[in-house]
Amino acid sequence: MTTAQKPLTISISKNAAEHVSDFMRSQGLEAGVLRVAVKGGGCSGLTYVLDIREAAEETDKVVEQHGVTLAVDRKSYVFLAGTELDYSGGLNGKGFVFNNPNAKKACGCGTSFSV
Repeated sequence: MTTAQKPLTISISKNAAEHVSDFMRSQGLEAGVLRVAVKGGGCSGLTYVLDIREAAEETDKVVEQHGVTLAVDRKSYVFLAGTELDYSGGLNGKGFVFNNPNAKKACGCGTSFSV
């Protein structure tokens, strides 16, 4: 990383990182990247997207935490800066949770948001 680049401000909790690592191993992947993105859609306007890839794209912002590499494309980074990706196994259902300070409104299921 050059001095002109700023560090990625998206983070992943230890619990979420463990679930990502477990999933990768169950898919037979020894190494990989969790690509986090945002796309138009959902009841609130924008939807979170998680994808396992072999490597990050050249223009992605990349960070490693708790043994997991996160990659975010530049377009999505605007909406995800400051977000923590967590994992919940509570009564409301299991799954990844985005604690996004940029989201002004979110749908009831938590999979879409607006800024």
